Amino acid sequence: MSAKTMKAIRLHEFGGPEVLRCDEVPVPRPQPGEVLVRVHAVGLNPPDWYLRDGMPGIPPELRPPVRLPVVPGSDVSGVVAAVGADVAGFSVGDEVFGMLRFPSFDGRAYAEYVTAPAADLAHKPAGVDHVHAAGAAMSGLTAWQHLVELGHDHPNPLQEEQHRPRPLGPGTTVLVNGAAGGVGHLGLQLAKWKGARVVAVASGPHERFLRELGADEFVDYTRTAPEEAVRDVDLVLDTVGGPGSGRFLRTLKRGGALYYVFFAAYAPAEVARLGVTTSGTQVRSNGRQLEELGRLLDTGALRVAVDSTFPLAEAREAHERAARGHLRGKIVLTAA
Repeated sequence: MSAKTMKAIRLHEFGGPEVLRCDEVPVPRPQPGEVLVRVHAVGLNPPDWYLRDGMPGIPPELRPPVRLPVVPGSDVSGVVAAVGADVAGFSVGDEVFGMLRFPSFDGRAYAEYVTAPAADLAHKPAGVDHVHAAGAAMSGLTAWQHLVELGHDHPNPLQEEQHRPRPLGPGTTVLVNGAAGGVGHLGLQLAKWKGARVVAVASGPHERFLRELGADEFVDYTRTAPEEAVRDVDLVLDTVGGPGSGRFLRTLKRGGALYYVFFAAYAPAEVARLGVTTSGTQVRSNGRQLEELGRLLDTGALRVAVDSTFPLAEAREAHERAARGHLRGKIVLTAA
């Protein structure tokens, strides 16, 4: 590799999309256990704008330390350009994808090159392009670790009990709130892959898209209150969170569970009265689980929807698109 410098998007201060600056910086060198990836695509995720804003919505005790200037981003797809010491399983020229160093907010993905812990990477399926692979990592792992397998034993910062996914299969019903978004549309597909019946909740324009992904029932929340239209659900995957999440408790049967992806508040008295439980987890980097997701992507059992793409230098415009909301799948930056 001959390049000594690269383009990278950095934050020199916290604020709105306008603080995303395209800088010329040195190409990093892989340390032991790392590989250097020539980035082809970067998937955007909510933690990217949390970091950009200075993480005001995250309780201070849960905020990881951040030193400016910082390169945001965690999800990449690209080609291995160099291999550090003590790395097995990856060689120069391999196509890879991954979620890097999360939840540390130190992924440094918005760049033309990035160093990546080998344990955070998986081989990209040949039949999946870099844009769709980059869009799969954090959203796919979030859905996987909530619904299929946690895959780690780290203490849970969000609750006292460790999250434990429930078995899904024929005879179980899963409601996905925010089903058209990054985590939602992949969680819908994973629940269908497990054999569950799926109720998708989103705004009306997304109905056809979600039914094509396998939704058995669709609720347009702008017209119908989901808690009035749906009953006897075994599991709710709530990818939206916020103060309105408590209403989904009423869609559950006794013994059912609500899994929350983002911070949300539930009245303990109502949870107890309804005989249900709530649970969530912090997604963590996991190359082994990404290999499993890669196999599903390769066979077509799982597909990533791409809302829009932007060149790396237009990261500001990509964040502005995210701020407008109502995404269908993922926003991706292209770097190659």
